Amino acid sequence: MLKKALEDARLTVPEVWMKYFSIGGAAGEYEIDAYINGSLSLPPFQRDILAHAANELIDQLPARPRAPYSAEVAQRRAGDGRDANGLENDPSRRHRRNAGED
Repeated sequence: MLKKALEDARLTVPEVWMKYFSIGGAAGEYEIDAYINGSLSLPPFQRDILAHAANELIDQLPARPRAPYSAEVAQRRAGDGRDANGLENDPSRRHRRNAGED
C-alpha cells in the first residue's frame, strides 16, 4: 500500500528517504527502496516512521481536483450561460456552435 501511495503521489524513493531520515529514520536509502519494492522487511517502528514521512510529503502536495456536486457546478456555470454539463443554455447558440457557425 505504501508503494501505491507513493506512485499515486509521484514521490520518488530519494524524496521519501530524505524525509524519513530527517525525522529519525535509521535505514539507508537502498534499504528503503528494497522495502518499498517488497524485497526487505523493516522493523515496525521504522515502517511507521517511513509511513509518517510519506504522509507528510503527500500532505504537502497540491490538493487534487475533486468531483463537484451538482450545486457547485450550477453555481460556477450560472455566470457563463452554460448548464451543469457545460453546454450552452441557449439551444440556438448550441446548434450554431455544433454546426461550426461560432
